[in-house]
Amino acid sequence: MSMDLTERFEANRTRLRAVAYRMLGSLSEADDAVQETWLRLTRADRDDVENLDAWLTTVVSRVALNMLRSRRRRAEEPFEVRVPEPIVDREDGTDPEHQALLADSVGLALLVVLDTLPPAERLAFVLHDMFAVPFDEIAAIVDRSPDAARQLASRARRRVRGAAPEPDADLAAQRKVVEAFMAAARDGDFEALVAVLDPDVVLRADFPATEVHGREDVLTRARGYARLDLVARFAIVNGAAGAVMFRDGRPFSVAGVTIRDGLITELNFVADPDRLAQLDLMRFAP
Repeated sequence: MSMDLTERFEANRTRLRAVAYRMLGSLSEADDAVQETWLRLTRADRDDVENLDAWLTTVVSRVALNMLRSRRRRAEEPFEVRVPEPIVDREDGTDPEHQALLADSVGLALLVVLDTLPPAERLAFVLHDMFAVPFDEIAAIVDRSPDAARQLASRARRRVRGAAPEPDADLAAQRKVVEAFMAAARDGDFEALVAVLDPDVVLRADFPATEVHGREDVLTRARGYARLDLVARFAIVNGAAGAVMFRDGRPFSVAGVTIRDGLITELNFVADPDRLAQLDLMRFAP
């Protein structure tokens, strides 16, 4: 393997990781997909690779597609609550690689919706709408015609627009809402919680697996959290306002918050200890 080819692969790594993260909703799985792409490159006949950038995008997309299909085939999967793996940063600076991964504001709410799409629809939407890959190239990956690939992306686009409308963009305003929510939850001030929750708010958690809809059910959950004596620290989660919660000095959960028109519409919690251990969260410790 020539140094030139290695360098060209490394120059594509962040983009390949971004494609795979949007496909899989997991940085660890995205890294596995990128590594598999590298292994396939080392075994490929270089004479067959005319456009390396396009070839790598095709391969990582196929690898991610197969991983998605394998996930779907597991019998337990349809019954699980899936909360995508968050990208967590301090307010005083986002990791440059994270900025590249989140260049088009891939919030947790969007990833949750992408998780509901059939694998081929997800691939067509991610590649075309997020990375401007032509439909004839997408068609070859999903083994369909370009018109069929266009229809896959169109169906996905309609579902995304319906289920994940654009959230508020002002980070300072988001922070005020998140801090008001954290203070109200800590103090058990449920009137203040009502003031920041959308009537149709959704709360998801991966541990224990939970999904509740509506302000009243979310308030019931908040009452339970208020008794846990949690310490919350503001964080940037997938480019939006969020929080890292600690209990007895150890990470308890990460909250991704979606805010629209000044109200919280989604709360996505990662609380699985194994998943939390993979995140660098002690830098937020109180």
